Amino acid sequence: MTLLTMTLLTRIAPAQNMRRFYRIEASPDLFGGIQIIRHWGRIGTRGQSLPCWCATEAEARALTQTLLRAKMRRGYSPAD
Repeated sequence: MTLLTMTLLTRIAPAQNMRRFYRIEASPDLFGGIQIIRHWGRIGTRGQSLPCWCATEAEARALTQTLLRAKMRRGYSPAD
């Protein structure tokens, strides 16, 4: 399994002094599962991260798509 993806979303609203990023990384782990790491915070800072593990590639793709849809509804867009 060689799944390795990274998606970067940003939300920039100068009127609200808002410059945020949200990044999802998916990669295989040592035990045959897939690790998904979510990073978020203000652009220019280290931000925070939260890892989670999925047993199958299908489960990882479904989780990733769910997280991305939720962020897109909140105004995030793919980074240039």
